[in-house]
Formats: sequence, structure tokens, C-alpha cells
Amino acid sequence: MRSPPVEPPRMAAVAGAVAALAIGCGEDDRRRSQDRDPRRVAAVIKDTDNPFFATLRDGLVATARQQGVRLRVGVAAGLQDTAGQASTLEALVDDDAGCYVVNPLTPTNLIAPLGHLPARTPVVNVDSPIDRRAARAAGVAITTYIGTDNIAAGRLAAATMARVVRAGARVAVITGIPGDVGSGARTRGFQAGAQGRFAVAGAIAADFDRDRARAAAADLLRADGRIRGIFAVNDEMALGVVDAVRGAGRRGDVMVVGVDGITEALDAVRRGALAATVAQYPYTIGQLGIEACVAAARGRPLPARIDAPVSVITRKNVALALKRAPRPIAPFRDPFARTPAG
Repeated sequence: MRSPPVEPPRMAAVAGAVAALAIGCGEDDRRRSQDRDPRRVAAVIKDTDNPFFATLRDGLVATARQQGVRLRVGVAAGLQDTAGQASTLEALVDDDAGCYVVNPLTPTNLIAPLGHLPARTPVVNVDSPIDRRAARAAGVAITTYIGTDNIAAGRLAAATMARVVRAGARVAVITGIPGDVGSGARTRGFQAGAQGRFAVAGAIAADFDRDRARAAAADLLRADGRIRGIFAVNDEMALGVVDAVRGAGRRGDVMVVGVDGITEALDAVRRGALAATVAQYPYTIGQLGIEACVAAARGRPLPARIDAPVSVITRKNVALALKRAPRPIAPFRDPFARTPAG
């Protein structure tokens, strides 16, 4: 049997075109709720120029095909495009989707358009959490959250760093966009995990940007010759730090640990340029997002939160990680499947 088609993902360049679509604006909530197709899903995600979010989109699209779901994907034009992302979702609210998957740029930028959904429409929040208190105040119910436990990921990164630097070593942190929930949680987890192991010398924001992280790390290394490790809260920045360490002639002297597990970072681990990455699995997050919508359409209750798998990738297991990418290196418990997913 041929599956219904999956509509092609909307790239940043055409996000405005998605936002221009409006269907059934004059219908009341009851009629709109009745007309919504439970096998149709709309998703709005972050900028797919970042390979993490491109892989999340791939997981959404592939799983929609497998599950016979019709999918539309809207994409933010950049990591600062909060208004544009909200406009894209606003257009999709007037579609006939029976479920919405949202990956917000900030904890609040998608709350207003979500408030225009008919009551009881499932909302699956992935990767970056929506502020539930603010959502409730606006009358928005988040059905489930699917993503990485970022505090735990930060602690894993600290435990990994402790294995590659001497006890008491000075370690710096490169954070993302100030105020970003995931960046803050990973930083807090790392700082907590560092206690009694090594000294956190300070944190510098580099906005999840590789070039800014390269410059920030170069400044750190010039200013403090005692730095022996740098933790970057995502792999794009970690790769910029790797460049700075190489440029300073300190490869092997300064250990770098990142988070995400993107393919380029795995290759850097294989080469020994990156000490480790705490791999997230955005493909699996996308997969679980679609599966949650299908489960909701079948009337199954959804858990309030689903933690996606994470793995520490070092030179010891990087070959397996590259072979298995974009899927996890080990089976995990898929709450929507009868057997562990691989």
C-alpha cells in the first residue's frame, strides 16, 4: 500500500511563503476542530543550516513516511528569527493538521500562535522546551515534551572532561545564546559535575556560532595559559574551539568536549582533535515527535515528558557511532514501540 505523500520540508528561504498560506480563517473553533485530519501533522523547527536541526527534520520526514502521515514543515530563517518562526506557525495553525510539533527558538515565541489552535489539539514540544507556566497563562496546553535532559548531558560532559584533564585543572565553558534554556541547563550541569574534579574558569557566550566560538577560545587561550580544557555546549562551537586550539599550537594540551554528536564532530573525535562529544540524537527526537502524534490520533495518553537518548562518544566507540548515525549507538526504550528501538 502506498503511503500518503510527505510534503517537502520548508527551508529558511521559503519560510515566508509558508507563512502566506491561510486556510479557513473564518471558521469557529468547533468546526475547525472537527475538520482537522488526525493523520496530518504540521511542524515548525529551528534553522536547518545547523546540521542538528537538519537531522531533526530528517527524522520527522522519514518517520512520517513510515507511519503514513501527511507532514508539513516550517523552518525558521535563523536562530534569532523569533517573529518569523511565530508567523510561520501562525499560518500552519489555519491548516487542517490534527497535531503540531514545535521546536521553539525561545521558551515563549510560539505561545501566541499556539493559543489560536482549537482546544484539545495535541501539541508535541521537541528539543527546546516551551515555558509551561507562560503557556498555561495563555491557555495553551503542551501535550508532551520530547528532548534531551540537558542538565544530565552537562554532567556527562563534566565526567568526560574529568577523565582527560588532571584533577584541579582549569576548564573554560563556551555557552550559546544568552538566555537559551538548553545552553543554560548544559552549563549548570557541567558546573555541578565539575565540583571536586576540576575548576571552571569562567563562561563566555558565542551564540552557537562556530566563528564566534573560535574567536572566544583564541582570546581565552591568549589570556590564560593555564587553561587545560574547554567545554562547548554544542558541537558547532566545539569545532570552532578545536580550530582555535590548533591555531594556538596547543593540540593535545587543551582538551575539548562538545555536545550534539553531529557527523563533523564525530570525525573530529575519530581524528583525535575533539576529545569527546555527548551525542544527542535529533533524528530520534523527530521520530518520537511523529510517533507521539500518531499515538495521540489513536487516543493513547502521552507521557508529559520523554527523555531522548544520549551517549558519550570518544575514540573508543566513535567508529560504531559513525556507522550507526544518525541513530543511537545502543537500543533505547521507545515509549511508542513494543520492543526497544535500535
